[in-house]
This record gives sequence, structure tokens and C-alpha cells, in this order.
Amino acid sequence: MIAIIDYDAGNLTSVARAITYLGYDNGVTRDVQQILAAERIIFPGVGAAGSAMASLKQLEIDAALREAFQRGTPILGICLGTQIILEYSEENQTPCVGLVPGAVRAFSPDIRDANGARLKIPQMGWNRISPQQEHPVLAGVKTSDEFYFVHGYYPDPSRPEHIVAKTAYGIDFASVIGYRNLIATQFHPEKSGRPGLAILDNFCHWTP
Repeated sequence: MIAIIDYDAGNLTSVARAITYLGYDNGVTRDVQQILAAERIIFPGVGAAGSAMASLKQLEIDAALREAFQRGTPILGICLGTQIILEYSEENQTPCVGLVPGAVRAFSPDIRDANGARLKIPQMGWNRISPQQEHPVLAGVKTSDEFYFVHGYYPDPSRPEHIVAKTAYGIDFASVIGYRNLIATQFHPEKSGRPGLAILDNFCHWTP
């Protein structure tokens, strides 16, 4: 079964619906034993890092994630779930789960595009990704494919080899990060139509 983690950070129904549509057995859970017994884990989320980490600690899911990662269980982070797998977030000055070295940064309030026009924060809408390396979960993704983003912070891994893809929004930031049995997207694949479903499908049969 694929465990979709519930830690009061929302966005669960659309993820579960997408995985069910693809034909994979899944369940939304906050039970630590179910999470540890799962064949795969999806760690979604929207909202603020501080409250999310407080919920994870209260439910003891942060420790379960670390254990599952060390066991080699395939893990997919989505949006906030991508950010708080890093070590620290500038949002609420929050120590995070720490599966991947690095921090989460805030977009500058004066961020601008290549023509000097000020960009809106948060980034909200469709954007492309630029793969920096091959990864099985991105198999079949085209340079013309667009994905749905909603975020005012972005992941900044310490090590370049953990950056799987980048996206341009005033700066080139890491929009897909990967390390061992973990892959994580700053965008929402479950809200990104056919290309997003392809990424979810790839994850559901990925063997790290």
C-alpha cells in the first residue's frame, strides 16, 4: 500500500484521488505503524513550516519519516512536504525533518523577471521545469510540459547532486530534489494534468 501522510497540512484528497485514478492501492493515514509498513510513502502538504513541523512532532511522524528513509522506502514529497524534508526553513525559522542537507529560502519581495518586471509572491500558476540530471520519476517529461506551483518559499539543497530539476522564477531554484530513495517536487503533480500524473505513475513503480 502507498501511505499518504496526514499531518493536518491539507491537500490529501486530490493526491489520493490521483493515485486511485492511476490504479494503485493507497490510504491516507497518520498512524506511525501504517506509515512504516507501507511499500511507498507520499508526503504532501500546503501551509506553513512551523505549524507543519509541530504537527509532525506531536504525531511522531517526523521520526517515522527518518526511519522509513533509512530503511529505503521510496518517498515522494510534494510542495510543503518537499520543503520540510530539508534541515531548516526560513519560514517561521523552523528546524525541519532533515532528510536532505539544505534549507528553505524565501523569495525576495522584489524578485523580477528577465525583463525587469516585478514578479508576484507567492508564485501561483503554471511553470516549466529544466531537468539537471536523469531520474526515473521524471521519465517522459518534456521540456514543454508545465506544472502547477503555489509557493512563497523554495528548497535550496546544499549539494548540487541533489538537484534533479530547476525552475526559473526570477531566480533558478530547485523544483525537484532527490536523494537515494527520496524524490520531491515543489510543484503539485496531482494538480498538473497529464504530465503530473505521469510523474506520480513513475513514482508508484520506481525502485530506487
